[in-house]
Amino acid sequence: MSKSKNQNSKINIEIDENTAHGTYSNLAIINHSVSEFVIDFISIMPGQKKNQVKSRIIITPQHAKKLSNALDANIRKFEESFGSIKNYDNPKYNLNFGPTGKA
Repeated sequence: MSKSKNQNSKINIEIDENTAHGTYSNLAIINHSVSEFVIDFISIMPGQKKNQVKSRIIITPQHAKKLSNALDANIRKFEESFGSIKNYDNPKYNLNFGPTGKA
C-alpha cells in the first residue's frame, strides 16, 4: 500500500468530556433483527424499583460480529494477564440488592 493511500485511511476520533467519563453498566440486554443489533446497557442499583437504560447502541450484524471478535480477543489478553474471569450463571444475590436503608 502506498504511503499516501495509508495516510488517507486514518480516522480522526474526538470524544467530548461527558462521554469520556463513561457510563457504568452492570447489565446488558441484546436484541436483534435481520438488519441490526440493539444493545441496551443498564445500571441496576440498590433500592431502585425501576432501572433505566443508560445507553443504547445500535449496530449492523457485521459490526456486531467484529465487536464479538474484539471482545473475545481482549478477554483472552485480560485472562492471560490477570487470570480467569469467573462466570456466575446463578448469582447468589437478588438483582434488586434487597430492601433500601432507612435513616
